[in-house]
Amino acid sequence: MMINSTQVSYFILAAYFDFSLFTYFYFTTVMCLYIFIVGSNVFLIVVICMNRSLHEPMYLFLCSLFVNELYGSTGLFPFLLLQILSDIHTVSKPVCFLQIFCVYSYGSIEFLNLAIMAYDRYLAICFPLQYNTRMTSKRVAVFIAVIWLPPILVNFFTLPLIVPLQLCGNIINKVYCDNHSVVKLSCHDTTVNNIYGLLVTAVSVFGPLILILYTYIKILKVCSAGCKESRQKAVSTCTPHLVSLLNFTFGACFEILQSRFNMSGVPNALRIFLSLYFLTCPPILNPLMYGLKLSKIRVTCKSLISNVGS
Repeated sequence: MMINSTQVSYFILAAYFDFSLFTYFYFTTVMCLYIFIVGSNVFLIVVICMNRSLHEPMYLFLCSLFVNELYGSTGLFPFLLLQILSDIHTVSKPVCFLQIFCVYSYGSIEFLNLAIMAYDRYLAICFPLQYNTRMTSKRVAVFIAVIWLPPILVNFFTLPLIVPLQLCGNIINKVYCDNHSVVKLSCHDTTVNNIYGLLVTAVSVFGPLILILYTYIKILKVCSAGCKESRQKAVSTCTPHLVSLLNFTFGACFEILQSRFNMSGVPNALRIFLSLYFLTCPPILNPLMYGLKLSKIRVTCKSLISNVGS
């Protein structure tokens, strides 16, 4: 549908299908998922913040990760719930651009957070005696600032490139707004937007992944030369991180590929599920996995729950 660029004040999200009798079932399911995400992540944030024994770099970086899960899921779920109940799946331009900012900054923060956590494990395993001098509280604060500030600034400066675009259409073939879908609607040349988008994607994704790959190569070298006990300890602390990394990378990579290539051959329901994967599965999986796998958090949670129960 070609329309005058001056008339584009809203977008139509064309990926939604007719829920008919299942509307309230989908709404209740999504609502329960969001309540679980908020409850589990907030609970672990409170547990880490309230217990001095957990005021260590690894747990502070975890706390940052849980905050980001709340941030990313809140950028999606309330919007999704409104769209499920709506008969007309439209979104105003300001809300669409706000969602783009939230979704993309969430993804960048997640990758950076996982990279810093990998570096922290690298120092703890490869330099155990120097760990406390290298990972000081001041350095932890700097790392957390690095995790959050650059992605927010980069994605904030992306908005001036897409907000002024003159658009010749208003149909987005997704269930939420994304940058490339809006750019493709432009009436004019978008070379600058495409180059900037590719650069930001490369830096946001491949930069952290290179750091993670480097740290795990070093960790594997140390573990292969160490005793069985040290290998088991390394595996127990690194396994949750690796699962988080693989889980998020899978979802993010599909979303990047979908935004750049034609995925019309993929069934619509599967395409919707996979496009939502990196915004839904990590916020659900991470608190469950870290809460159950890391003994220190698990013991603290059990004692807190038993104290409340008594």
